[in-house]
Amino acid sequence: MMADTTMSAAGAPPASDALPLRRVFAFIAMVFGMFMAILDIQIVSASLAEIQAGLSASSDEIAWVQTAYLIAEVIMIPLSGYLSRALSTRVFFTIAAAGFTVASVLCAMSSSINEMILWRAIQGFIGGGMIPGVFAAAFSIFPASKRPIVSPLIGLVATLAPTIGPTVGGYLSHAFSWHWLFLVNVIPGIGVTIAAWMLIDFDQPQRGLLRRFDWLGLAGMAAFLGSMEYVLEEGTRLDWFQAEEIILFTGLMIAGAVLFFWRALTRDDPLVDLYAFRNRNFAFGSLFSFCMGIGLYGLTYLYPVYLGRIRGYDALMIGETMFVTGLCMFFTAPIAGRLSTKLDPRVMMMIGFGGFALGTYIASFITKDWDFYELLVPQILRGCSLMLCMVPINNLALGTLPPAQLKNASGLYNLTRNLGGAVGLAVINTMLNTRTDLHIGRLHEAVAAGRQVAEERITAMTEMFSNYGADAQAMALAQINVLAKREALVMAFGDVFLALTLIFASLVVLSLFMRKPPAAAPAGGGGGH
Repeated sequence: MMADTTMSAAGAPPASDALPLRRVFAFIAMVFGMFMAILDIQIVSASLAEIQAGLSASSDEIAWVQTAYLIAEVIMIPLSGYLSRALSTRVFFTIAAAGFTVASVLCAMSSSINEMILWRAIQGFIGGGMIPGVFAAAFSIFPASKRPIVSPLIGLVATLAPTIGPTVGGYLSHAFSWHWLFLVNVIPGIGVTIAAWMLIDFDQPQRGLLRRFDWLGLAGMAAFLGSMEYVLEEGTRLDWFQAEEIILFTGLMIAGAVLFFWRALTRDDPLVDLYAFRNRNFAFGSLFSFCMGIGLYGLTYLYPVYLGRIRGYDALMIGETMFVTGLCMFFTAPIAGRLSTKLDPRVMMMIGFGGFALGTYIASFITKDWDFYELLVPQILRGCSLMLCMVPINNLALGTLPPAQLKNASGLYNLTRNLGGAVGLAVINTMLNTRTDLHIGRLHEAVAAGRQVAEERITAMTEMFSNYGADAQAMALAQINVLAKREALVMAFGDVFLALTLIFASLVVLSLFMRKPPAAAPAGGGGGH
């Protein structure tokens, strides 16, 4: 801050640092649009049971409300860079915001599950376009001196939205009805649409790109990413390769990948320019972003599942318990921005990943009695660490790229976070199932007939149910079976937390192999004097 005041006292700031208010407000509108698009995923996931009841859907059908959104979004995110260059940020972002708002209204008006799935897919596809545009704008319109303010802001929004989603969703479905999970987007959506059209003036359209649009590449990308998202989302529920659908979509994914990579690597103007990965910092930043997706979406999933299935919490109570993480992120964001001017980004990342690993390690000792207070420290560590990781990763991955590559690269960068979330959830679900089965087997051996402790417990519980006569022993055995399953699930949660600890501890080590970005040196030096 002192450096800034000294500079302004000496004279007007350099032209590159002067920023029109119009662009600041335009960027704020874009950030709000991204917040809505990311928040919408978690708002709805927290209240799927209410939507299921309202639309009389089966449990298999209701899962598609989320899956359709995620598949469509994951296709749009990498495509958005090309479309934004072709149409201009102003036109593309306005269409995305308007389309997302209209699709939200149509979701709220759905009278059947099939309608809901269709509108959710459209909502995810159009809304996905708003996310990468914010990252690209942040690093192209703001000078490096403003990065300590801008980078924490987009990092906060990208991570806070999934974290507070269950809280907001639980509150809306409790206080009003499931329709408001979608209607809540309408007024902000109209505001973002108008602001985007009136204020964005960052670039000019390159209409020639539309004439050379690679439809074959799009088909390959849609088949590859859409099938991958489906396999990861539905694999656990369908028991992976025991199901014909998973085998079919895996084949489609491989065929789509071959077609997509062939087109991307051989065309002059591919839909997605993969050569951004030649930049070492971008490649490493994308890897870290992928792992951040595992931690961000994995823990946003794990805590509510534990609180719902073991503690019996409803959506609102889960949201209130999870709110701690969001609060910590909110307060850590400005600190992370300030630290980014003082600390080597690699050191910041190591502190962040170390804090994340410590939080999941503490959580690995979880028992059936853990409540708000036991989960408090792991959640505080998670919230603070997320921001300490996110800011340097954003700066590292996108801060050193040439402006011409930014739109495309920000799509790829955001895609890695989403894919990290999808892969993480698939692995977490599979691990929960397999480890629960393993622990149930071990517990059944421990309470097998002939063991004195087991016999005493069965006798005591049989006496409890003695009023039911001949059924008393059967009821006692059923009760012990329920207890064994619950304990096995809690132990499986502990195993998953331990696995996450190993991932984040290894990232601490991996941070050492990164190259310090050139832009960080002068920023750090300026802050130190």
